[in-house]
Amino acid sequence: MNSVEKRVLEAIDYEAMYGFIEEIIATPSYGGHESKAQEIMAAKLMELGLNVDKWDIDFEELREHPDFSMSYERKEGLGVVGTVGSDGGKGLILCGHIDTVAPGDIENWDTIPLKATLKEGRLYGRGTTDMKAGLIGALYALKAVTDTVNLKGKVIFESVIGEEDGGCGALATCLRGYKGDAGIVMEPSETKVAPEIAGAMSFKITVPGKSVHACVKDEGISAIEKFILVYNGLIELEQERNKRFTDPLYNRYTAPYAISIGTVKGGVWPGTVAERVEFEGRIGVAVGESEESARKELEAKIAEIADSDPWLKENRPKVEWVGYSFASSMIPVSHPIVQEIGNAYQDVTGKPAVHEGMTYASDVRHLINVAETPTTVFGPGDVRVAHGANEYVPIEQLETMVKTLALTILRFVGYEE
Repeated sequence: MNSVEKRVLEAIDYEAMYGFIEEIIATPSYGGHESKAQEIMAAKLMELGLNVDKWDIDFEELREHPDFSMSYERKEGLGVVGTVGSDGGKGLILCGHIDTVAPGDIENWDTIPLKATLKEGRLYGRGTTDMKAGLIGALYALKAVTDTVNLKGKVIFESVIGEEDGGCGALATCLRGYKGDAGIVMEPSETKVAPEIAGAMSFKITVPGKSVHACVKDEGISAIEKFILVYNGLIELEQERNKRFTDPLYNRYTAPYAISIGTVKGGVWPGTVAERVEFEGRIGVAVGESEESARKELEAKIAEIADSDPWLKENRPKVEWVGYSFASSMIPVSHPIVQEIGNAYQDVTGKPAVHEGMTYASDVRHLINVAETPTTVFGPGDVRVAHGANEYVPIEQLETMVKTLALTILRFVGYEE
């Protein structure tokens, strides 16, 4: 590292960063209610000297776009973007979502979910890993750069809503016209560089049965028993798909493109044979696979299961594609932004960067497909602790990300002292 780069790393204001993380963690932003957190973010961007664009998202207009996906019915939502630098050089997007999933049952937490709690080298709280700490860490990496040098190009900092239920905020931001030469999304990647991101789609399947009194259950058809038949078939499909789609960036996973059932509802009374089961789930979309191909494969498997059973052959399960839909995304490992992050990471840690694909879906596909901006994921934390109780981000990973992004911004965008 040269003297300018060292000065930038010394300029990182960790105290202010952690203070702002605490404020944002304490601000609920789940269930489609993100506007308060976005107002706070917009005010902070202005305070730090960025040019701020804050606007009301028109969901009716957005709904007409073929890539639109949104599970919550929002009455309102805000887009927030801060820019700094000049138009003469390269443009770099730093994008992250401010929404989280709900805290869930607080009895399962050892800490207060909406309070950032530092304990044993970890920062606990809802959104610490997914992904408020990564979002704010990137902002303070940018602040350290702009406090030290003048950029030759431009950095576009995007705080978006609705990622957890489909990515409406990132889509709206891309359609606003923001694009760059490269982009980074600070989703949890354990500070591995992730040029490949899986896709995912949610579905609902209704399995019919025939209701009778439980005392003569053999004269009815249990939808619960037929659900088990369908479920086992979907497990077979998951195994088939994950054997077929192979990729060296996913070597540590046995099922990177999982089929997971999240909700099951069936029956109305203990003494009645269940006449219907509705269940909802998620199918992973392989990198390079189209969403339509994954849909057709699941639908074909359900048809195959139905054809093999006399009842289901005549009373077929209904498949509906409801909720979110995320396309997969990828850029080459050789792309300059992937290499720049890797080089910066090695300079910060003394260790070579690890390149790995992520099994979760993300907003990256909007930046690549809509904003035409080659984008990768690089962020702190492990997705395995996201969405559950006691979510946390390791402090070491968070600070490593901040330093790595600061160097990446300097080197990719360029600077003048």
